[in-house]
Amino acid sequence: MSLWNKLFGGSAEPDQVDYYREGLDMLRDGKFHEALTSFRLALKEAPGDPVVLQQIAIAYTRIGMTEEAAKTYRHVLKNDPDASGAHYGLAFIYLRGGHHEDAERHLRAFLEHAPSGDDAREHIAHAQATLAQLRGEMLDADPSGAEPYGG
Repeated sequence: MSLWNKLFGGSAEPDQVDYYREGLDMLRDGKFHEALTSFRLALKEAPGDPVVLQQIAIAYTRIGMTEEAAKTYRHVLKNDPDASGAHYGLAFIYLRGGHHEDAERHLRAFLEHAPSGDDAREHIAHAQATLAQLRGEMLDADPSGAEPYGG
């Protein structure tokens, strides 16, 4: 129906797709390539949006395109050096690549500008445990229950 509205001048507003929300749903369902397509469409509606770009980087990471993910995170950081999600994502890409000093630097930056809220607690605990492990500190237990290098 929305195609007809677009072709014949009807309002597309009621049928307008929220590509960002669609991308999140697809990412959650493991449909990473489809999520990437939706996020790219969302980016056309909001060029340069750091939240959309970070979701694109997550999708790239999940499909194994880590260099593209790293480029996308770096692009976000170029425009917003305090973007905590980009620091977090880059840290684990660097860690998996064996670049521990870069990973440590980005984990510290993430923790300096960590988001607040219940959703963030697990990521903060994971970053703290990973940073401690990188520094060679011994932890009694990882409060998040996550594997420190799990990303």
